Amino acid sequence: MLFGCLPGVAAAAALALCAYGVERAAESSSAASVTVRERAAHTAPRPPIVSRTAWVGDAGREQPPPRYDDEVVAVFVHHTDSPNDYDCAEAPTNIRNLYEGQTNAREWDDIGYNFVVDRCGTIYEGRAGGTDRPVTGAHTQGFNHRTTGIAALGTFTAGVPVPPAMEHAIAELAAWKLGLSGTDPRSDVRLVSSNGGSRYAAGTTAMLPALAGHSDGFMTSCPGAALHARLPKIREAAAELQGRWPDAGHRQEKQREEAQEKTQDRAQDLNRSQSRG
Repeated sequence: MLFGCLPGVAAAAALALCAYGVERAAESSSAASVTVRERAAHTAPRPPIVSRTAWVGDAGREQPPPRYDDEVVAVFVHHTDSPNDYDCAEAPTNIRNLYEGQTNAREWDDIGYNFVVDRCGTIYEGRAGGTDRPVTGAHTQGFNHRTTGIAALGTFTAGVPVPPAMEHAIAELAAWKLGLSGTDPRSDVRLVSSNGGSRYAAGTTAMLPALAGHSDGFMTSCPGAALHARLPKIREAAAELQGRWPDAGHRQEKQREEAQEKTQDRAQDLNRSQSRG
């Protein structure tokens, strides 16, 4: 249980400090410094993010002030279940359509996703409140607190390829947001369900991936089988962007992919030389 800064608690804390002495306080200070250093060591740069003013236009409506959590410790990945054959210049219009659908038909106060990523890898600010702040979204029922929702613009059901630029942008964004709380994208985190409509009863503490799919927390097919299957690689890419060592399995897989690429390049060179001959 968390307590506020009450005078009685403060007095008790002061007495405890006297009892344990200055040495114990110095140890606590040292431990805190180590935690700060470790967190700073695994941050990632903020990727370019297009402001919501680029897509909201004159569709903006009055809405209550944004709500905030203390920090972001998990990311939920979604797809928007919309057409994939858009020109990337049309992405702002498509996001505006999502916004209007959620605020008009569903009567939400704002778009639910904190961020939207198009197939060219452009990241757009979604829900208002500040991209660098832990804004409470409306993207994963039961798990909107202490999380960020990233929506891939399109539909990524089984067999649909996920554009590499989109995949990389999701990794960049997740690495940055999770790095602010020192969270490893490959880890599992404890989240408390706030709504029994999720996969977990309200009040239940669930262990979920720090970089999860919408379906990990809610009964849905989102973010699509194809995109969900890419999440392990996105986690590893995000971890590397935070400066973390890749795990052994990922290193071996990456080495196999590089070997296959070299083999393919050599085969292509041989075919070209034979065609010239």
